[in-house]
Amino acid sequence: MHDTDDTARRLLASAAQLSRDPETEIDWDAPVGDDYGLSPEWSTLYATPYWDELSEAQRRELTRHEAASVASTGIWFELILQQMILRDVYDESPASAEFQWALTEIADECRHSIMFAKACSRMVDTHYRPGLLARELGRGFKTVATGATAYAAILVAEEVLDVMQRDWMRDRRVAPLVRTVNHIHVVEESRHMVFAREETRERIAAAGPVRRWISALVIALAADMIVSSMVSPAVYRNVGLDVGKAVTLARGNQHHRSLLRTSCSNLMDFLAEVGLLTPAARRVYRRTGLL
Repeated sequence: MHDTDDTARRLLASAAQLSRDPETEIDWDAPVGDDYGLSPEWSTLYATPYWDELSEAQRRELTRHEAASVASTGIWFELILQQMILRDVYDESPASAEFQWALTEIADECRHSIMFAKACSRMVDTHYRPGLLARELGRGFKTVATGATAYAAILVAEEVLDVMQRDWMRDRRVAPLVRTVNHIHVVEESRHMVFAREETRERIAAAGPVRRWISALVIALAADMIVSSMVSPAVYRNVGLDVGKAVTLARGNQHHRSLLRTSCSNLMDFLAEVGLLTPAARRVYRRTGLL
């Protein structure tokens, strides 16, 4: 029995009591209105000269498209996550708590993906997804990533999205639909992150220095791909902005990078604790804005 089996039992008990059903908890017929789609401070253009040029209506529309793009990236990674977990438990005993928790987590992610998809369609009249390179790299990653590499990448993706959504769900400027979606996701992802941390800690413990170095770098590169895919350049085009100008300012937005860096400090501390914050990985996280 894995050391994580006790954790899986606790999480199964929690899921039995606290699982949410977006189909019944969200009024999908309620008008979305013209509220913000995310806290304006989390917009990729906030605190740039371009933000100052936008009208209030343009700012609100921009954040709704940004929120839809972030949610679409979440769907993409949740599909990757589900396939990695299924491969991981393929040979596990169905009687084990770890096996049953894995399927419970996958069920959660299926509901989340449907919830994100429906919310996106309510907020905007277009569809976003990561670029072709990210999708193809993700296709390869889900096929070969195992052990600590898979679970730490899962953790990074979940933690980055979690810190954003905790702010958005409490912000009364954000559309009620988005706040409810974020609240449901945050509550359920907290269990997923507990398990991902336990799996990462257990599986990296026996890794040698070469394997640890490779895992750390791959995880950092996966984080870079996830973060850089969150807001598609098509967002700026669809709200009538100058795409080149917006992309340049967003990439150099020190306010946004500071938000990410501050919010991910606990994640970086955990990666350092388990030996997955090597000098090479640190360079990637600094480029991404997480460190």
